[in-house]
Amino acid sequence: MPALLEVQDLKKYFRTGSGMLHAVDGINFSLEAGKTLGVVGESGCGKSTLGRTILHLLDATGGRMSFDGEDITNPKRAELRGLREKMQIIFQDPYSSLDPRKSVGETIMEPLKIQGALPKGDMIAETRRLMDSVGLAARFENSYPHELDGGRRQRIGIARALSLNPKFIVCDEPVSALDVSIQAQIINLMLDLQEERGLTYMFVTHDLSVVKYISDDIMVMYLGQMVEMAPADELFRDTRHPYTKALLSAIPIPGIHGKTKRILLRGEITSPINPGPGCRFMARCRHASEGCSQPQTLEECSPGHFVACHIHGEIV
Repeated sequence: MPALLEVQDLKKYFRTGSGMLHAVDGINFSLEAGKTLGVVGESGCGKSTLGRTILHLLDATGGRMSFDGEDITNPKRAELRGLREKMQIIFQDPYSSLDPRKSVGETIMEPLKIQGALPKGDMIAETRRLMDSVGLAARFENSYPHELDGGRRQRIGIARALSLNPKFIVCDEPVSALDVSIQAQIINLMLDLQEERGLTYMFVTHDLSVVKYISDDIMVMYLGQMVEMAPADELFRDTRHPYTKALLSAIPIPGIHGKTKRILLRGEITSPINPGPGCRFMARCRHASEGCSQPQTLEECSPGHFVACHIHGEIV
């Protein structure tokens, strides 16, 4: 099946007083329609910046992108307006991403008004249909964000993202600001909507237990670069990169027989400002060797499983 989204050597740098900060540095992947790509890593690894650059909320520094067979690397204003119908985002904090002066109905209807594709009566009917599809009762149509809990606020954000019937949605840590009891409800809602609408997700998170549940493939990022990517089950079963191993060792496992030895990372984090050519995890890696100072290329160690570590086959 041809890819819905293809990203080639994507870069996003920010100019600072000390040099260029490499937030996203040479990312490559393709994503099939109806699938979910999970993107994980520590805070500051560039995963949210990657999503926003793909959506052109940030301008890319370099690389190429295509969506549904069309080049979207440098879209013109009219083309970007059309892309907004096909590509949307669900933000992390459901409170700060909503306008406190707009009611639930007005918030969900806003994208429809901006696009101007429907008469007012149809927009109202569509807004109510969207509320029902995300589990928001009709009585909340005239409520305001501050009157609702976090789970209902995030449902508003999901309904707003769905209002233009997109094909692709960047989910930027959509459950991290919610209570644990609500997280499962929102994840299950997103899976149901994906099945009903054939949606394609890029799911950005730092929670590995969540990403395994929702993702078909998982990309692990470290300081702007992809260090490992594999089908979700294989990544957990046959972890290759030392950084991924450290991340997985931190997942709490219930039961006295399920304990794993935590891998503690020591050493200084490499600066993302004007980084050198070698592995950016080298300073914190207990397996580091002289070859780590050379550029690390992604190697396909099994079908669909890529790792950027020249000694991945020697690490136990």
